[in-house]
Amino acid sequence: MLTEDQAMARAVALAARGLGSTSPNPVVGCVLLDAGGEVAGEGFHAIAGGPHAEIVALTQAGERARGGTAVVTLEPCNHTGRTGPCAQALIAAGVRRVVIAVDDPTPDAAGGAATLRDAGLQVETGLGRAGAEAGNTAWLTAVRRGRPYVTWKYAATLDGRSAAADGTSKWITSEPARTDVHRLRGTVDAIVAGVGTVLADDPELTVRDISTGSLAGRQPLRVVVDSSGRTPQNARVRDSAADTWIATAAAVGAGPDGHVDLSALLTELYARGVRAVLLEGGPTLAGAFLAAGLVDRVVGYVAPKLLGAGRPALVDAGVATIAEAIDLNLIEVTQIGPDLRFTATPAEKGN
Repeated sequence: MLTEDQAMARAVALAARGLGSTSPNPVVGCVLLDAGGEVAGEGFHAIAGGPHAEIVALTQAGERARGGTAVVTLEPCNHTGRTGPCAQALIAAGVRRVVIAVDDPTPDAAGGAATLRDAGLQVETGLGRAGAEAGNTAWLTAVRRGRPYVTWKYAATLDGRSAAADGTSKWITSEPARTDVHRLRGTVDAIVAGVGTVLADDPELTVRDISTGSLAGRQPLRVVVDSSGRTPQNARVRDSAADTWIATAAAVGAGPDGHVDLSALLTELYARGVRAVLLEGGPTLAGAFLAAGLVDRVVGYVAPKLLGAGRPALVDAGVATIAEAIDLNLIEVTQIGPDLRFTATPAEKGN
């Protein structure tokens, strides 16, 4: 038997299994308790166009759903898209009570809670909201702002260098850290790099199994920010391993500096169904995103090495004096192999 709090924690964990494969839809988890409080079914939204979490849980539960409680991380949808409305499915199954962590912010899908109440079901909202919001941060942020959630990922030495004085950077961090980066890549819809990084390093920008070198699962869209179209035809980002968009100023629009307008870039990516972006390279592009206030999260991999010279991890972030420093709120610090991974979010000015 599970309490509703325990069921919500389980639903949040289930939802996380859909990260990277559900866009432009959210990640959602659902645990269905029978009338006696035992788990009758559970599920998560695994892929866009596939069955929603509630439908998976209802299918498992069968008749045990009648009189039971559905515990779900996001308000059940109230519209017919590629699948039917989950609110109606819960009503038809005879569910007595629905516990919802987060209200759906999208106009077309919202209203499920009201539909459930109108049908006589007990509805509670807000249980486990913080955990469910955290697990669905990218999608919720994206739909509320109309642009993808941007994570800047970088790797550097302890003194902030991303490459040595001779330009070498392979490998600054350890294999466990590089494996973790591929896990992170697998949770996003697009990987963004600048043309400078493509010219210098010729990266693949794909999700790979480090131990075998083979491609792993669904591949995010590769985006090269290339204002004047300098990406070579034989660059690895142009291979068939994943889809690629070479984003030029002519195609996207130019900012005041003549380079690709980054806000317009994100707007276009959102229109293409991208809800989570991983910004990977290099220091100049990262600086431009930070200066424009377009970074939502920072994930840094710091190796216990010192170089004393070489390319810095970040340049030109719009900071001229210490008072203008971009303050970060540390969320997590974890040791991965010999390296440290820290996760942080930019603090709001004035906080």
